[in-house]
Amino acid sequence: MSKHWHPQTDEHGICWLHFDHAGSPVNILSQEAFAELAECLDKLEALQPKGLIFISDKSSGFIAGADVNSFRSGMRQREAEEHIHGVHELFARIESLDFPTLAMIHGFCLGGGLELALSCNTRIAQDDPSTRLAFPEVRLGIFPGYGGSVRSIRRVGALPAMQMMLSGRSVSARQAKKMGLVDQIAPQRQIKALASQLIHKPPKPRPQKVLHRLANTLPGRMIAAPLLRRETAKHANKNHYPAPFALIDHWQKHGGDPGAMYRSEASEVSRLLVGTTAQNLIRVFFLQERLKSLGGKQDFHPHHVHVVGGGIMGGDIAAWCTLKGMQVSLQDREAKFLTRAISRAHSLFSRKLRNPRLVNAAMDRLMPDPKGYGIAKADVAIEAIFEDIEAKQHLFKQLESQMRPDALLATNTSSIPLETISEVLDNPGRLIGLHFFNPVAKMQLVEVVHGEQTDAELIHKGAAFVRCIDRLPLPVKSSPGFLVNRILMPYLLEAMKLIDEGVPAPVIDQAAVEFGMPMGPVELADAVGLDICLAVAEKLAPLFDLEIPHQLKQQVETEHLGKKSGQGFYAYEKGKIRKDKVNNSYIPPKDLTDRMIFRLLNESVACLREGVIEDEDLLDAGVIFGTGFAPFRGGPMHAIHSGGLDTQRHQLELLEKRHGNQFHPDDGWANLRGV
Repeated sequence: MSKHWHPQTDEHGICWLHFDHAGSPVNILSQEAFAELAECLDKLEALQPKGLIFISDKSSGFIAGADVNSFRSGMRQREAEEHIHGVHELFARIESLDFPTLAMIHGFCLGGGLELALSCNTRIAQDDPSTRLAFPEVRLGIFPGYGGSVRSIRRVGALPAMQMMLSGRSVSARQAKKMGLVDQIAPQRQIKALASQLIHKPPKPRPQKVLHRLANTLPGRMIAAPLLRRETAKHANKNHYPAPFALIDHWQKHGGDPGAMYRSEASEVSRLLVGTTAQNLIRVFFLQERLKSLGGKQDFHPHHVHVVGGGIMGGDIAAWCTLKGMQVSLQDREAKFLTRAISRAHSLFSRKLRNPRLVNAAMDRLMPDPKGYGIAKADVAIEAIFEDIEAKQHLFKQLESQMRPDALLATNTSSIPLETISEVLDNPGRLIGLHFFNPVAKMQLVEVVHGEQTDAELIHKGAAFVRCIDRLPLPVKSSPGFLVNRILMPYLLEAMKLIDEGVPAPVIDQAAVEFGMPMGPVELADAVGLDICLAVAEKLAPLFDLEIPHQLKQQVETEHLGKKSGQGFYAYEKGKIRKDKVNNSYIPPKDLTDRMIFRLLNESVACLREGVIEDEDLLDAGVIFGTGFAPFRGGPMHAIHSGGLDTQRHQLELLEKRHGNQFHPDDGWANLRGV
């Protein structure tokens, strides 16, 4: 009896090998699953069926990849290398079976799952938007190690395969068919019949294009590899993320020799796997999984969302909920805001869905609703109007009287405490915060805000809603700035204080990027809007003794508001940033990076002490997914522990002596424990 693999032979002599990993909502290639698969192959080689079809019994997808838990710290490089060699041998057995093999793919087919599929003679995929194929290993600090770098290049050509592995981006079933990653696609009702048909009559191998064959020759690799390195360096710092550059080196050296490629895969991937970057990125993966789990235990499946406020945030929240399959009514007093919101939504749907039929279906689900008729039937209502206490209170009093008692009532406020807004409600415990970040379509995190009176069940319900729209919920206590803005603001203000002191903005931003931030704080402030930054800073300043830099006030006074006005700390032409060159003779302050980062770290410690967030791991998750804090560092609290508590606190004390009270170590440092 097998725990995870269940073979069934049909009347035509075809073996359907069902994969249903026990104890897991998704199929993963665990050590136990690999061992059982080897036993199944032993039996199949003896039975010699007419063919073998790999099929998943999980509704979510084919195979999500390897069991990442087994890659956590503790595995030695030699053990990792031996494991990879073992999987190479197992997949080589599948590839060399005497009978036809086929992978029948639906839903996600990722990493090791795609590598298993590539070891089959034939691959077919369900023609459905949920079908996605990818090599996401670079996001874990490694590259495909189960033969993926060999078989993907052989199958689709060197350049398309390398681009897929370097980016980690997924492709749809139709894109996979076009590039040759799968042989055929079919709708759900026809896919099993197609699988049987292709076992009896396998498709002929598709010949590679001449350009793809040339790219994998030694001269081709010598020309293409530097170009790939240059393009990769635009998006990743080799010192921070070595995996994509190691993949390019691996291909350049061994691309024409499959045997050498397999050996290099095992040695290089195992080396990367035990490194600090990969271990921290694996940590981030599990932080993300924890956030996902926060919304997974509630039986709450909303169908209708009502959004009040047709501005950029409200309109984009409505569009995103619509994109995720919900019926959405969008209310605003002014028709012009609804018109703009609907137009932006159409652009989002066209970009994400591409298929005109799906775009039209999405537009049909998004209803302009100036009178608010959708309130009574909504499962969730989200307020996203301007930040005015009286206006919000008046609105929520109306919403409470019109909504169903079981509907979720939420505000997208970024600065007003829930306790203040809910004073006018008959049931103050009914209100929660759902704080989205701009741009809504890109930012994964949503803060699920609870006040002192909030019903605990509603916190879970709010998290469940966030997961229903494919976002990451982060439960935080209602307090000024919540978590993300509270931690981000001192970092931004310190950057602008440096500008006041004469440090050029490009130098400040470059220091932050070299630390690992996705963009510098000055550019980020311009992107958010300097008027918004100032408004938030003015609300938080008296509460947390923050000093507002002179240059920030001056920019707003002169209506230089950042990217949206065409001028902020930088100039913008047709939306593109223009940075002035800095004189080569300029020498930046030695503690430039520390001044910005330690403001962020110190505020993280303060939030933890005040109970704004439950624990260090959730804080790290929130700051990574809410601000883009260098993922390869594992989060601010993880960075503190990695650098040593005493060392980090001493550095803060030195900064306090040099630059002032804003660096005074928070009392929470005394509560931290080594890990």
